[in-house]
Amino acid sequence: MPIQKLMQMLGAKPRLRDTHLKYKICVSGSAAGKSVESSMIEKAKEVGQQIAMHNGVLVTGATTGIPYAAAIGAKEIGGISIGFSPAATELSHVKKYQLPVDMFDLIIYTGFEYSGRNLILTRSSDAVIIIGGRIGTMNEFTIAFEDKKPIGVLEGLGGTADMLHQFVEYSGRGHGKMVYDTDPKALVERLIELIDKEKVVTISKKEYAKVKMTKQSRRRG
Repeated sequence: MPIQKLMQMLGAKPRLRDTHLKYKICVSGSAAGKSVESSMIEKAKEVGQQIAMHNGVLVTGATTGIPYAAAIGAKEIGGISIGFSPAATELSHVKKYQLPVDMFDLIIYTGFEYSGRNLILTRSSDAVIIIGGRIGTMNEFTIAFEDKKPIGVLEGLGGTADMLHQFVEYSGRGHGKMVYDTDPKALVERLIELIDKEKVVTISKKEYAKVKMTKQSRRRG
């Protein structure tokens, strides 16, 4: 007997908090170039770790640079990393675009080039975090902003991220759902607070301790 029918017979309502759902948080930033510095790489790894530690799934453009560093951070502590590729196939992803595959649990091959990929990437996420970045990062930011997505900006590292506060001020479109911080942990936690305000389904925080223990055990090993 279907569980829904059984619950109706018993007069019970579905408990929206009893789910396996996780936060889907996109990390956007430079894939290459002078804007990818060692300080950004380390901070991006921390962001990836914090997303995993707060019961989140890391979502990126399945690319190199800053997003890739975030994927490394997430995977280092047993987190989940999903990539959205501009390519239509795995062969094209590796040969034509020369993009990585090793730090992802799942890669979705959109076949929509970079601009189309960016749209699907941000729309599939609960929120977006901006780290550094160039024009492609700005494209993902404007999509998320227009879609009224919660957006976190990791400041103090240069690139597009450090321009966004002023950009939003002068845009004449309001302040959006934005949080700014220089600390990865604080940024992720503040961003999740914004996500929770819009959630119909409550996402459990119980995974935090489990992933944190995994991280600690791996360090000891």
